[in-house]
Amino acid sequence: MKIATFNINGINKRLDNLLAWLGEAQPDVVCLQELKAEQKAFPQEAIARAGYEAVWQGQRAWNGVAILSRLGAPVLTRTSLPGDREDHQARYIEAAVAGILVASIYAPNGNPQPGPKFGYKLAWLERLRKHATSLRKSGAPIVLAGDYNVAPTDLDIYPTTSWDDDALIQPESRAAFRKLVGRSWTDALRHLHPDERIYTFWHYMRMRWPRDAGLRLDHLLLSANLRDRMLDAGVDREVRGREGASDHAPVWIKIRKG
Repeated sequence: MKIATFNINGINKRLDNLLAWLGEAQPDVVCLQELKAEQKAFPQEAIARAGYEAVWQGQRAWNGVAILSRLGAPVLTRTSLPGDREDHQARYIEAAVAGILVASIYAPNGNPQPGPKFGYKLAWLERLRKHATSLRKSGAPIVLAGDYNVAPTDLDIYPTTSWDDDALIQPESRAAFRKLVGRSWTDALRHLHPDERIYTFWHYMRMRWPRDAGLRLDHLLLSANLRDRMLDAGVDREVRGREGASDHAPVWIKIRKG
């Protein structure tokens, strides 16, 4: 079973790119972020023709998350992260697919920092941690997949000082991610590639893709009862180099069916 996460950076703008990758990579489940489309603008028919059923939470102009499945319709369980009734940003969706609970996550960027946007980022990650704990206690096999907008360590960003003031690498952001992962969740890509520089995002500016000046922002966290079922994990980095590409590349895991 292949589960992927992909910040598509505008699903309608990059629909051809997405469909091409789906045809090539053949993931069974896909978590998408940054749809940048309101609910009724989601390209459901095109996704269905590609063989996938979907649930999604759209938002006009920005945000937006979705879960695609070719293993039957995702059973929607949640369309927002609990803990703040005033938060209406479309950043979290959760569904059951083929016996696994899957969440598609688009954590806040947090810039500029310090400031209210950074405070929102840290509060959001703490809400995610609390919800993840409640999910874990259910005993279900769980994958928390998405763009966490955190490069967890210096190994997850190219050698540079140009991002030193960015919210993505602040000590508070990294501490929040470590607290989320804790001892109960497995960072799939890092678990299988503990010492490798792996990037999932390359900014459009300053020739960062040609220079391989990237960051690892997209993560798949596995509950303990899935860790031993993991067979492989990787990044389809060549997708980032295509014409009209998102600034993120798809990240995927393969797990043995239970």
